[in-house]
Amino acid sequence: MDLWRLAYSVLLFLASSSSFIAVDFVRANVVFPVEHKFKGLERNLSAFKAHDVRRHGRTLFDVDLKLGGNGQPTETGLYFAKIGIGSPSKQYYVQVDTGSDILWVNCIGCSRCPKKSGLGIELTLYDPKSSSTSSLVTCDQDFCNSTEDGPLIGCKPGLACQYNVVYGDGSSTSGYFVEDKVQLDQVTGNLRTAPANGSIIFGCGSKQSGELGSSSEALDGILGFGQANSSMISQLASAGKLKKMFAHCLDNIHGGGIFAIGQVVHPKVNTTPLVPNQAHYNVVLKDIEVGGDVLSLPSDTFENGLRKGTIIDSGTTLAYLPEVVYETLIPKIMAQQPGLKLHTVEDQFDCFQYIGNVEHGFPTVKFHFERSLSLTVYPHEYLFQIRDDVWCIGWQNSGIQSKDGSQMTLLGDLVLSNKLVLYDLVELAIGWTEYNCSSGIKVKDDSGVVYSVGAHNLSSASTKIIRRTLTSFLLLIAMLQSFLY
Repeated sequence: MDLWRLAYSVLLFLASSSSFIAVDFVRANVVFPVEHKFKGLERNLSAFKAHDVRRHGRTLFDVDLKLGGNGQPTETGLYFAKIGIGSPSKQYYVQVDTGSDILWVNCIGCSRCPKKSGLGIELTLYDPKSSSTSSLVTCDQDFCNSTEDGPLIGCKPGLACQYNVVYGDGSSTSGYFVEDKVQLDQVTGNLRTAPANGSIIFGCGSKQSGELGSSSEALDGILGFGQANSSMISQLASAGKLKKMFAHCLDNIHGGGIFAIGQVVHPKVNTTPLVPNQAHYNVVLKDIEVGGDVLSLPSDTFENGLRKGTIIDSGTTLAYLPEVVYETLIPKIMAQQPGLKLHTVEDQFDCFQYIGNVEHGFPTVKFHFERSLSLTVYPHEYLFQIRDDVWCIGWQNSGIQSKDGSQMTLLGDLVLSNKLVLYDLVELAIGWTEYNCSSGIKVKDDSGVVYSVGAHNLSSASTKIIRRTLTSFLLLIAMLQSFLY
C-alpha cells in the first residue's frame, strides 16, 4: 500500500469515528473538500483552451470548500468537491460550477454514463431506491413548474419531473428530479467542521453524451452555484438554512485556496452591482487602463445585447475580450518590448521569448467597474510561462470562440487568482480584493458568531501521475523548441 492510499485510509477511519457528530444546517458555515478537475491529467495548451470552450457552453451555501489545484493555465480547470448524498450517505465527486444551476449526479441504470475516471477517483452511481430519504419529484409539483416556467403539458400526477441540459460543446445530460439529503461539512468552530444534512432537489442523470460521457475527465456529476432558484445554494437559502453568499480565493502560488459559502467579515471587500436578469455573474465594465493609459475604445464596446456586462467566472482558465479590445490591448502591452517577435503556438496562443523579469518589462492592466471598483492584473497574472524563456499571453480574442461570442468579455482564473472574490446574492453584488489565498478568512453565522476558515490544498497526485504529467510537459517543451527555433 503506497503512502497516499495509507493516508486516505486513515482519513476514512477518522471520518467514520464517533468524534464526528452529524447536525442539521442552522444558518452556519459549511465545508466540503474540493479537488482540481484536471488533477493528474496530461495537459497541453489545447487541452485547457478546449476546456474553456466547453466551460463557456456550461456557463449558464455559509460553506468552506477545501480546494486543490492551481490557477496556472497548464494546471487549472474546474474544481470538484466530494459530497454525501442519501441515507445512508454515500460519497460523490461533483464538479463545482458557478456558471450553471442544478446539481445532478449519474444514476443507476443510466445510458452512456462514465464507469471510470482518469482523475484517480472512484465513480459512484446514485440509486434512489437505496436511500431511505429519497423521493421522486413529480411534474405537478411547484419545483417542476418553476423550472419549466409553468405547468407541463400532458403532466399527470405521479409522472416524474424531467430535466435536460445541453451545453455549448454539444454534450448533454438528461434524467429526472429527485429529493434527498445532501451531506456537507458545517463549520462548528475556528478551523473545525462537522457533517451536516440538508434536503435538496437534484437531477438523477439517466443519459449523458459528449464530454460528460467520457472517462478522461469523468465525475459523478455537476454542482451548480448559479443564481437560479433551482441551485443548491438557492434552495438551502430559501429554506432558511444559510445566507445566499459565497467567496473564493484561488492560490496559484501554493495551490488550492479558499471557498467559503456564507457571510465573509474579513477581509473587507468592496463590491460592484450585478447586472440584473442575467444567467451568469455579470458586472458593468467601464474602461481598461494599460500602464496608466486608458484604452481608446468605442463607447458601446462592453454592451453586448442580451448578454450585458462582463462575466466573472472562476471556472474559466483564461480571459476573453471582444475583438476590438483585444486588438487594441495587445499592441499596447507589447509596445514596451518592440524588439520581441510573437510566435503563434497551436494556432491560437501568442508566445514570445523573454529572459528578463516580466514585472519590470510589461505594463500593469486595470479594469475599472461601476462604483469605482477596479481589478488590477499584473504581468505575471496575464502572462504564463511554458519554459524558462518562453511566455504566452493569457488574453484571448473572444471573436474566434463562437459565432455570437465576438463581443463577449469574460474574466477567468488567470486574472482572478490571488484575490478574494465575493458573490453577494442578497445585495446582488460582486467584489474582490487582493489577498494571500494561503491564509485564512473570517465568516459570521446568523447568530453573530465569527469563525476562521483556513486555506486548503488537496492536490495529491501519485508519483505515477506526476511522472506522466512531467512526460507530457517535456514533450510540449520539445514541440515548442522545434517551433521557435
